[in-house]
Amino acid sequence: MAVLVFADNTNGSIAKSSKEAINYAHQMGQGVTVVTYGEISQDKLSALGNSGANKVLHHTGVNRVEPSQLSKMVAEAAKAESAEIVVFAHDYTGKSVAPLTAVRLNAGIVSGAVALPDTSSGFRVRKAVFSGKAFANYELKSDVKVISLLPNSIDLVEVSGSASVENFSADLGSAGLVQKEVRGTVSEGGPVLTEAELVVSAGRGLKGPENWGMVEELAELLGAATACSRPVADVGWRPHHEHVGQTGVAIRPNLYIAIGISGAIQHLAGVNGSKVIVVINKDPEAPFFKAADYGIVGDAFEVVPKLIEAVKKLKAA
Repeated sequence: MAVLVFADNTNGSIAKSSKEAINYAHQMGQGVTVVTYGEISQDKLSALGNSGANKVLHHTGVNRVEPSQLSKMVAEAAKAESAEIVVFAHDYTGKSVAPLTAVRLNAGIVSGAVALPDTSSGFRVRKAVFSGKAFANYELKSDVKVISLLPNSIDLVEVSGSASVENFSADLGSAGLVQKEVRGTVSEGGPVLTEAELVVSAGRGLKGPENWGMVEELAELLGAATACSRPVADVGWRPHHEHVGQTGVAIRPNLYIAIGISGAIQHLAGVNGSKVIVVINKDPEAPFFKAADYGIVGDAFEVVPKLIEAVKKLKAA
């Protein structure tokens, strides 16, 4: 089966989640073609061979396009390549573009896949359901199949190589939406929250925004992104794009440190895919401890400074 992967252009670079989607497609054992757009260097496009791409279709001349236009681009590329499987990253862009592409291709779709397709009998794709509490296997029977991969959900395989790059053009039509301004979606100086391997998060236990300095310091020492619970974002202590949970951003980092967060089910729904969860809370009955791999019962204002000092000593050594 020919596989096409959509790779999003993030400020002139291919997003980490898109590289995971390329590697996912590579692990299917088929030739992988990538389609992307906008201003991006040939070297970066060729380097996608290290993720598993064999060929890259580069749509030049467009930089800011809406999901409807991107879905046209992907659908035209899929038809040109006779792709039977189209893969997206299940991120902000993929969540919008994948369903639109599926409609254009009359394809079945599984959003948020967490494993490679099982082709032993049919074509089944696994995804998390019930806010990550269970898994379901969906069988796709359409001629063309669309899959969006949940970030940080599969083990990557090492690949080395260089992808060939070809110019590609498609009639994207006019934009139905006009983007006038973007606020609060780009991390300033730190890792992007949705792609971060390490995340330090805090809640109302910090008592106020003036106490967030120790959270930011710990995150900076670890090279981590910062996040927060919904109540913290609702009262304006932290920006809403840092809110993780069922109604915020869903993340799957390798390490999630929760400071002063009780662990309501809505919050857990956005972070329960984390590989390791560390909880710091002075309430020993906090629900979050039931989901934690490691827990520290103690006052955040005593524990976190000690943790910062320990990290500093470790880095100095």
